[in-house]
Amino acid sequence: MTESTTDGATAGENLPRGARWAIDVGTVRVGVASSDPEGRMAFPVGTVQRTPTAAAEVAALIAERETVHVFVGLPRKLSGEEGSSAADARVFAAELAELTPAPVRLIDERFSTATASAAMRSAGRNSKKQRQVIDQAAAVVILESALDTEKNGKLGMVTSEVPPEGK
Repeated sequence: MTESTTDGATAGENLPRGARWAIDVGTVRVGVASSDPEGRMAFPVGTVQRTPTAAAEVAALIAERETVHVFVGLPRKLSGEEGSSAADARVFAAELAELTPAPVRLIDERFSTATASAAMRSAGRNSKKQRQVIDQAAAVVILESALDTEKNGKLGMVTSEVPPEGK
């Protein structure tokens, strides 16, 4: 018996072909990760400096590949409440939704940076060496979570779509 999902698909059935992207929005840098076209594996793409053109730079990366979803990490507090970082991520996601035809979805990213940092420490990278790649590593953690959520048919329950303005 297959499990019905909130996305109109069946859990475990083939996912649409195309890259999935994850964005870790920070005040200084924006980490970017992508998946293979089957949505099986997440890998780091790079880090974009957080400037007024950062969303356009990320949208240009996304435009290079056929894209199914773009996930922007939403940093919530442990209580589930949103603070200034979450508000910033929402603004960035809205900018991105205007610049790319792919659906942009917000996904809870609590602990993504901590998880990425712990993994890098266990691989022998000290905090100074982590600084330049931690954002993209956190984006990989966000994307791995999103891929698992999509495979389980729970995107509609765990993420929220960011509509482009005027739509």
